[in-house]
Amino acid sequence: MIWPFKPRFRKQIARIEINGAIAGATRKRVLEALKTVEEKKFPALLLRIDSPGGTVGDSQEIYSALKRLRDKLKIVASFGNISASGGVYIGMGAEYIMANPGTITGSIGVILRGNNLERLLDKVGVSFKVIKSGPYKDILAFDRELTEPEQGILQELIDTSYQQFVQTVAEGRNLEPETVKTFADGRIFTGQQALELGIVDKLGAEEDARRWAAELVGLDPEKTPVYTFEERKPLLSRILPGNRQAKSKIGTGIDWLDFEISTNGLPLWLYRP
Repeated sequence: MIWPFKPRFRKQIARIEINGAIAGATRKRVLEALKTVEEKKFPALLLRIDSPGGTVGDSQEIYSALKRLRDKLKIVASFGNISASGGVYIGMGAEYIMANPGTITGSIGVILRGNNLERLLDKVGVSFKVIKSGPYKDILAFDRELTEPEQGILQELIDTSYQQFVQTVAEGRNLEPETVKTFADGRIFTGQQALELGIVDKLGAEEDARRWAAELVGLDPEKTPVYTFEERKPLLSRILPGNRQAKSKIGTGIDWLDFEISTNGLPLWLYRP
């Protein structure tokens, strides 16, 4: 698609926010926005990340799109209140990263959770009859414990995903993989500590990151406007009148519950406090 008024966009900085848990909806929205950023030929992108992480595949797709786009424009990531796990992974797609001194970041690792309701089901007298094509087809079934072979299979899965994470951080930050492993054990750290570890380049607020992005492409940091790609408001906020804060909390709770249900049994790059 050919966009009119290209010079106008070439004198602006694009801005995309990534908020909350990263899953399919976030991936779709961000990828569409990145495509528009490329088409309109913005010279720089400010990527604001305030997320505890999310699903592995969705984080990887956003990262890959950012990495490709980085050849055409400058990308500055700004870590907000929390940018952990998958939030860090996505940030590796930016060439430059800034965090607040007190930003909660890190949590580089992988987690997979399943639920064992066997004892509860026994109490209420419920059991399941399973017919399966192979011994591992019902792995992580919620009505029984994992077997040792199953634990080995899942641990190998987690280890592979972890190695991918470590390698991406190492490449993105010009660090040795063994160096990354010294702090990539699931721990969280502040933005100040992240700077010392080499995860971020500078400390500062989002406004500082905006000014930095403008300077990188030779634009006036005082006057350069920002074009924000807005996230569409949840349906609940659009159709219900009343207290916006209350609706926001309800919507956030519903979104998180949906995320927990839909990702049960999946490997996650997610910080769980």
